[in-house]
Amino acid sequence: MRKQKKYYVVWEGKNPGIYETWDECKKQIEGYKGAKYKSFKTLDQAKEAFCNPHLANSKPLDYPLYGICVDASYSTKTKEMEYRGILLHEKNKLLFSQGGYKNATNNIGEFIAIVHALALCKKNNWNYPIYSDSKTAISWVNKKKVNTKLKLNEENHILFEHLTRALNWLKENTYNNKIIKWNTEKWGEIPADYNRK
Repeated sequence: MRKQKKYYVVWEGKNPGIYETWDECKKQIEGYKGAKYKSFKTLDQAKEAFCNPHLANSKPLDYPLYGICVDASYSTKTKEMEYRGILLHEKNKLLFSQGGYKNATNNIGEFIAIVHALALCKKNNWNYPIYSDSKTAISWVNKKKVNTKLKLNEENHILFEHLTRALNWLKENTYNNKIIKWNTEKWGEIPADYNRK
């Protein structure tokens, strides 16, 4: 499904104006105290809003600037899944990346990615929030149980080993990190996204 284009109005930021991408908008408001900004579905709405600063009192995009984002991607070309995690507050620095999982699913990748982030946080004593755009994977982590129809075979035995390891980690460890659903509609694609849509 094609993502609907949005226009971003920055009333108070480094360079107030109308921006066509979230990345451009983010550059204007990141680190700017008291930034006021909002997204609109059409350019006409954005122009009207920019000319009427009182609309800045509307609830702004509460884009997160701190934490770990994870995502997984299944390539229909290579028939392989990979996942990764990035640090939001360090210019989307890559924290970890795993790939080459054959005969896998995106949800399993998202699940393992969240647990990978949790384990890394525990090891380093980090209390970062963890963001994922997969409701299913977040639900599996909370339940400490996966609900997949994928069957173990010769191609995906490594995937199942890692899945079992992740499940065991959840059962044997506790954590205080918040796991938060990434609000794609409001914030755009999660920064860890592979841009393959």
